[in-house]
Amino acid sequence: MINMKVNLSEFNNNWYNPGSKIKIGIWFFFNVLFLNNNFNPFSGFKIIVLKLFGAKIGQGVIIKQSVNIKYPWLLEVGNFVWIGEKVWIDNLAKVTIGDNVCISQGAMLLCGNHDYKKSTFDLIIGEILIEEGVWIGAKSVVCPGVTCKSHSILTVGSIANKDMEHYSIYKGNPAVYIKKREIII
Repeated sequence: MINMKVNLSEFNNNWYNPGSKIKIGIWFFFNVLFLNNNFNPFSGFKIIVLKLFGAKIGQGVIIKQSVNIKYPWLLEVGNFVWIGEKVWIDNLAKVTIGDNVCISQGAMLLCGNHDYKKSTFDLIIGEILIEEGVWIGAKSVVCPGVTCKSHSILTVGSIANKDMEHYSIYKGNPAVYIKKREIII
């Protein structure tokens, strides 16, 4: 086996273009001022700002303080979604969130990673789909390319690196199926 080394001086992700540098720069300041801000509790104003930057947002959405969204133009949020404090939506690719989803405080939706097998540490991206009725627990992580199917749950502090099945509860790192989710009416 040849011992190769990572050479970050050769890292090149010029192929990746999420938008114009001006748009990204302006969004950076709006994100800091209005979303990723502990002193702005007003969801309505945050939603207006996100829509101005191209996000598709449904009705009855609640966005708590200190939420960080990388690129709102790659975000689609359904109706009656709750996004908790300090959620980080690192949407280098499209993130779609269905109706009646709860993303609890400190959760991370990560659309990017790096290819550790290549010396150039190339960027890898994948879309995230969170279907209707899903609950992403506090301090949990959804990795690139994962689909959280209808009414699944990712428990507190867990990491989903593979798709989660309908009405199922997942726990751990990596998250594994624990049991079926039953909803009492």
